[in-house]
Amino acid sequence: MRGKELAKEWVEKAEEDFGFAASSLELEGYFAQICFHFQQAVEKYLKAFIVANGLEICKQKEPKIAEIEEACRYLNPFYIDTRYPVHWPTHYDKNTALKAKEAAEEVRKWIMAYFNF
Repeated sequence: MRGKELAKEWVEKAEEDFGFAASSLELEGYFAQICFHFQQAVEKYLKAFIVANGLEICKQKEPKIAEIEEACRYLNPFYIDTRYPVHWPTHYDKNTALKAKEAAEEVRKWIMAYFNF
């Protein structure tokens, strides 16, 4: 399977996570789970980039990927904090979920433009 075809499959899975999280924003009390799904969407968008480029180091292949680094750093903690009991302060509310959506949208837009999807 060619890289771009495999990347498209990863993007499709990412779109499922993104769509689920975005459609859940109006629910009360599930903000940690919403943030988790935005984080998962971004992880899959980035995996699409990685598989399309033969696992080359991303910044060497495409220096512009640095444009989404801050969004990725914001979303990264949601993988652990939202799934497991942690011993550090966490706070998930609608504002946090909306910021997670904004960060995920930034990565989503970058990936879609990169692949011309």
